[in-house]
Amino acid sequence: MSNHDHDLAPNHDLAQRMAELARATALPRDVDEVLAGVTATAVEMIPGTDTCGVLLIGKGGKFESLFGTSDLIYKLDALQEECGEGPCIEAALDELIVRTDDFQTERRWPKYSRAVSEIGVRSGLSFKLYTGASTAGALNLFGTEPHAFDMNSEAIGSILAAHAASAIIASRHGEQLVSALTTRDTIGQAKGVIMERFNVDSMRAFEMLRELSQSTNTRLVDIASRVIETRGPSSS
Repeated sequence: MSNHDHDLAPNHDLAQRMAELARATALPRDVDEVLAGVTATAVEMIPGTDTCGVLLIGKGGKFESLFGTSDLIYKLDALQEECGEGPCIEAALDELIVRTDDFQTERRWPKYSRAVSEIGVRSGLSFKLYTGASTAGALNLFGTEPHAFDMNSEAIGSILAAHAASAIIASRHGEQLVSALTTRDTIGQAKGVIMERFNVDSMRAFEMLRELSQSTNTRLVDIASRVIETRGPSSS
């Protein structure tokens, strides 16, 4: 209630971030950068968000976790696949917005809720991104505190999800998600190199990649490839 009053303060900052995302969305070929930017912005702009990512569900129920802001999101998506239930699946396939105030008392997905509660995750907020013939997707936010999200969180998240969805749709109705899947590994490897070399976390490593990409006007995936090359041949 009153602890969310401060959420309204950074409206100007939010408007600026939205403008940046809108400009990025105008470049369909950079759908991977748009999605990565959206997840990073969600953590930054929505109080209570401890981790965020995009889940894609392909033909045959194949799960792909993309652009997680921490390793936790990949664990949460893997648990959802294991349990065969959860808010991200529901948002991707059915509902527009799915909110969980407390996984400890959540009854819609008993197995999944029990599993995530055990690792300290209490709140969830998922937004449908895209549903096509062969792929469905959701933007997913999680918090370690119960009742982390409110109507304001839903409003900001909906705008972010709309930016992500328009980028996906602009990229030939989701075909370019294949490119996002193939570049995910490259970006992930590059982040690993930066994290090890500069002793920074996953989010800061991605920010460094993005800053380098923007300052040199080079695609994010190309910068990531160069970073990996600087590692040299691995002998193991």
